[in-house]
Amino acid sequence: MWSRHFFHIAGQLALTLAVIVLLVAPLASAQPVTLASVSDISDDIKQIFPTATRVQHQETQRVSAVYQLNELLGYVFQSDDFTHILGFSGQTINLLIGIDPQGTLIKLKVLNHHEPIFLHGLGEQPMIDFVDQFNGHSIRERFIVDARDTKRDDITPIDGVTKATVSALVINDTIISAALKMARGMLDGFAPLSDKTIDVDYFRPLSFTQLVAQGFITHWQLSAVDTARQFPQLAQTIAQLEGAVPFVDLFIAPISLPIVGKNILGSTQYRRLLENIGQRDSAFMLIDNGAFGVVADDFIAQTAPERFKISQGGIAQDSRDIDFYSFDEPDFKVDFPQYQRLLVVNIKNQSGFDIAGAFNYSLMLDYNVSFLSRQSHEFRREVSLPGALFKAAIKAPVPRPLWQRIWLRRWLEIALLGCYLAGLVLLFSQPNHGSRYLANQRGQTSALRLTSLLFCLLFIGFYAQGQLSVVNIYTVLLALGQDISIDVFLLDPMLFILWLFTFISLFIWGRGLFCGWLCPFGALQELTAMLAIKLQIRQWRIVPGIHHKARHIKYALLVLLLGSAFYSLTLAEQLAEIEPFKTAITMSFVRYWPFVLYALVLVGLSLKIHKFYCRYLCPLGAGLAILGSMPMVKWIKRRQECGAPCQLCKRKKCAIDAIAGDGAINYRECVGCFDCVVTINQPTLCVIDKYNKKQSIVVQVS
Repeated sequence: MWSRHFFHIAGQLALTLAVIVLLVAPLASAQPVTLASVSDISDDIKQIFPTATRVQHQETQRVSAVYQLNELLGYVFQSDDFTHILGFSGQTINLLIGIDPQGTLIKLKVLNHHEPIFLHGLGEQPMIDFVDQFNGHSIRERFIVDARDTKRDDITPIDGVTKATVSALVINDTIISAALKMARGMLDGFAPLSDKTIDVDYFRPLSFTQLVAQGFITHWQLSAVDTARQFPQLAQTIAQLEGAVPFVDLFIAPISLPIVGKNILGSTQYRRLLENIGQRDSAFMLIDNGAFGVVADDFIAQTAPERFKISQGGIAQDSRDIDFYSFDEPDFKVDFPQYQRLLVVNIKNQSGFDIAGAFNYSLMLDYNVSFLSRQSHEFRREVSLPGALFKAAIKAPVPRPLWQRIWLRRWLEIALLGCYLAGLVLLFSQPNHGSRYLANQRGQTSALRLTSLLFCLLFIGFYAQGQLSVVNIYTVLLALGQDISIDVFLLDPMLFILWLFTFISLFIWGRGLFCGWLCPFGALQELTAMLAIKLQIRQWRIVPGIHHKARHIKYALLVLLLGSAFYSLTLAEQLAEIEPFKTAITMSFVRYWPFVLYALVLVGLSLKIHKFYCRYLCPLGAGLAILGSMPMVKWIKRRQECGAPCQLCKRKKCAIDAIAGDGAINYRECVGCFDCVVTINQPTLCVIDKYNKKQSIVVQVS
């Protein structure tokens, strides 16, 4: 009876102790950790590691370790936790990244982004396809987006995304930067490299004895007597070792180094060694003749020696036997010492081992403390190889910022745009002189004007993707009050240059320079109007009363869009579809049919109503009109007779209706077409002189 009671109490105590251990163990760990069961593993993690059974969330590392039972499958983390590279929208592109312990990217998933071209243009599938190209590749590889030479062995080419070049480059930098930062903190072999590298040309013939004397080979000896005297607890174990040879008699030769490997093995065998281990691995030959061997009698080839290890910085390296002499008998080119055991161990380059730095050789000796207890004693030998073996490593150049790489790659486009802008400055600085180049004797639009419109549409618009948009204003406004670098705005050189030029020109000449000479969709509408005139399509003139009211619509749309941006950026981007720029220019009309139909309707209206969208609906034009309503230079020449009595320019020449009844120019609506400037500077076109001449004749006759 008492035994049953005893076992009941013991069972209760054991259960209580187990509960306490389970509760206290997580608190005793070095870092905050939470465990997730199979049912708690998110679908995202399951997609990356389908066989996962548990997840260990390491909050301080911002990483989740994923396991299948007790086997570590890899890690999952978000790119935003390790890097902060802003995309074209001014927001980061956050990705979920799965990586295995060796640094291979298992699978990536886009979690959140605001890139307009993918949200409301190309769709997200091209972004997904771009990201999927990284799956299965090691982060040690050198990834090149849109590489010109795809056959080089030292690069991994990645296909870019047409019309989304900037966003693709941002994603590439985000993946690599985040993965490397995580790997350097969590994975073996990703520590910062040494500033020294092996000098492969350093070689001279040396004997084995000379290699030892000059420190290229380490000779490690320990006598049984001295060791037992120094470590009494080991005396009994040492005494049990048989043989008259020293307790430890070990030569350790770093044969992957040319001066050691070539002298000992010869060129042919040294080449075989490098083919076996790889050019960057570190191989050590263990030449053992001691009573206490580096390996036990039951050692299995191609495994790690349990007694011998190499460590660096407190981290034991995975030094594994390569069974170098499994088929080839040892054949040395120098007089070789006697040995009982001979093996070659290798340390993989990915372990982060730096042979140019200081490291340790260790021998582990197990001994009995008592009848029931055994412990290990570590004999350690610190080593630093001679500096003559190494040379200063060529430091990898600090990569240029992404925006600089983009500018260098697009230098020709930038140069062409710069020349065109310089020409516009010259034209608007001397409008009266320039007008004679814009019209022939009949007063028609010249080839120069037509060429300018085609350059704006085809080069700035379709090719260089330089269509400004109200969405760009969102980025600027949302950046106010935030710590956002100007690098965000430099990612697209064409847009940056156009915005900078447009902003400055607004205060000098008004909105006309941009709307008439730099807006690709405006150029498309004007070219459509020219086509209508050639086809003799009758134009509609909007009644002045309706025109004056309708042109305020674009200002209301501007207020609506800017207000929505502060409420929801996603909503603002959706409402920005009032602009047909993305469909017509960025996507070249290759898009979902409702967007294409909307853009085509606006272009079609230009056949009947001159620049219908620019005049009544364009929120970007409204914003530019407000900023440029009072230009410093009233560059359009007026005469006293303009408006009273002459109404030629207002009624016949200004298709945009930017001339008031009194002949004054409304610079908030003027698009700088130069029709009125050409007219007033051409005697054959301007009727004022003809009218004055007739007045003079009438006076003389009377």
